[in-house]
Amino acid sequence: MKCPFLLLALSAIVPLSLVSAQTPDPLDIRACTAIDNDAQRLACYDSATHRDDREAQRAADEHMRATGVFTQPDQVADVPASAPQRSLLDSRWELDPSSKLGTFNLRSYRPVYVMPVFATSRLNTAPHSPNPNNTATEPAHLQNIEAKFQFSLKTKIVQDLLGDGDLWMGYTQSSRWQVYNNGESRPFRETDYEPEALLVYGTSHELLGWNLRLLDIGINHQSNGRSDPYSRSWNRIVADIGFERGDWTLMLRPWWRIPESRGDDNNPDIADHVGRGEVTLLRNWNNQTFGLTLRHSLRGGDANRGSARFSWSVPIDGKLRGYVELFHGYGESLIDYNHEATYLGVGLSLLDWY
Repeated sequence: MKCPFLLLALSAIVPLSLVSAQTPDPLDIRACTAIDNDAQRLACYDSATHRDDREAQRAADEHMRATGVFTQPDQVADVPASAPQRSLLDSRWELDPSSKLGTFNLRSYRPVYVMPVFATSRLNTAPHSPNPNNTATEPAHLQNIEAKFQFSLKTKIVQDLLGDGDLWMGYTQSSRWQVYNNGESRPFRETDYEPEALLVYGTSHELLGWNLRLLDIGINHQSNGRSDPYSRSWNRIVADIGFERGDWTLMLRPWWRIPESRGDDNNPDIADHVGRGEVTLLRNWNNQTFGLTLRHSLRGGDANRGSARFSWSVPIDGKLRGYVELFHGYGESLIDYNHEATYLGVGLSLLDWY
């Protein structure tokens, strides 16, 4: 009778020992060698070395770089590595019905960067405007090297509005900081605030070898939040037309300035300097991003003005990227809307276009 009881005891002990061997203490990777099944042994090694956690974090990082969505690793861990990569505009604006992720997901919009060095060829020490209330009477004591930083985010607040359109809210803020100007207590020379609302539609039409992917219309406000004589602001009706071709993205943005009364207009000639529209051309190549933005007044003669901005970002480590920006023309900032100069900045970025 001892033998059946012994077998019964062994039948209970052996499975427990196998379970213990197959789920070892993560700190003791040697226990994984006791597992005969190849798949289970590999899973044991992954668990013991926390490979699963690293893979989930890597998937989250790749997901954010591809889409600009801030999310947790466990939210993208089930995304297959072989999933087809969507186009830039589709991944950032959820243009296809299958790409829509709902509302209130924070996304990148324009580049997010910090440039400790931002130098100009020509200082604007006495900002002026045709409105006498917005003309400085005393020159400011500025240095031609300062710092510049920008952050820019957007989020969808209504999905499938007026058909399959999505209502997005965007916000961009950029600052120029005289951080090296100790004699003037390191002031912020200019900070521009730019909220906007856009009704975005996805489409797909071929035009001269380019794929028309995005159409939107919205309202844009930009101001520097300062009092006279340094106050600058304007409101615009804007539209965007987005094209793609391989690793190239082309954005056309015309706008119409909403008129203001003559006495309240801080900058009545801003459209003749900053422009009445812009074209942005982007290329993602070898994990680098090149951007060129051109603005123009769409006028001739003395009003034939505009600007060009070139940007380049290159990977350094993980999500950290090197960033270079070169600007020439009018309107690098609102306070400089009618001031022509060349600016060069060098720094670091975390997020790229859109």
